[in-house]
Amino acid sequence: MADVVAALDVRYPPAWAEEWDRVGLVLGEPTTPVRRIACVVDVVPETVDEALAAGAEMIVAHHPLLLRGVSSVAATTYKGRIVHRLIKADVALYVAHTNADVADPGVSDALAARFGLTGLHPLHRPRPGSPADAPGRGIGRIGQLPVPMTLAELTRHAAAVLPVTAWGVRAAGDPGRMVRTLAVSGGSGDGFLAEATAAGVDAFLTADLRHHPAGEHLAAGGPALLDAAHWATERPWLDDLAAHLRDALSVETVVSDLDTDPWTVHAAAPRPDKEPRP
Repeated sequence: MADVVAALDVRYPPAWAEEWDRVGLVLGEPTTPVRRIACVVDVVPETVDEALAAGAEMIVAHHPLLLRGVSSVAATTYKGRIVHRLIKADVALYVAHTNADVADPGVSDALAARFGLTGLHPLHRPRPGSPADAPGRGIGRIGQLPVPMTLAELTRHAAAVLPVTAWGVRAAGDPGRMVRTLAVSGGSGDGFLAEATAAGVDAFLTADLRHHPAGEHLAAGGPALLDAAHWATERPWLDDLAAHLRDALSVETVVSDLDTDPWTVHAAAPRPDKEPRP
């Protein structure tokens, strides 16, 4: 396991993570042999079930299980039950979160690849002088679409190339607006609306966009917005992660396609075929 941790720490150094983040090895004995690794976005009972059924000795997750301080990991608590189950099964847990977001290549590179974006550069650069500060690194990516599309076409295309979720993809802006340059950011991205505007892109795709910030952004003339499910924008990175682990360490990898987005039902408003009668 120590070799796996070392390889992950080189590709996604914990020092690159935000101060509030909790990354690195969470559970596991460094001397335990690891032959198979499960790659997941979220550590939840269902993805743990998958990992154990696949015979994985280690889980590498994007989202921290223990992000905020806890006073107990008793088996009577939700997270405590997960911790107990992993320890009893002798399965390690490693987290790469904001340090994987800022990496080059990182989470948003995998998202950009789904759209075939070229000429990539970061949307949000690390703070000057910070450990992650270097050319190419940063949150989000900006690039050129292979073929310009209207916002309506791009929204349908996004729904087709991203992992399927009940949430799907929704967009804000003129449906006929032509999109040539696209910014993408895996996970919650409405903190980067101003930077998307400053970059002069035609559209920005991310997750967890909120009503008031989105409305004010558009009213101020900002780029069109596409809002996808949080899980769907980060799932593509798992393939890159798994490939790197296989190549660097000659281990087997299992990638979870289990949709852990909390939204499970979607219904579009019906459109009347005819004008209502007076």
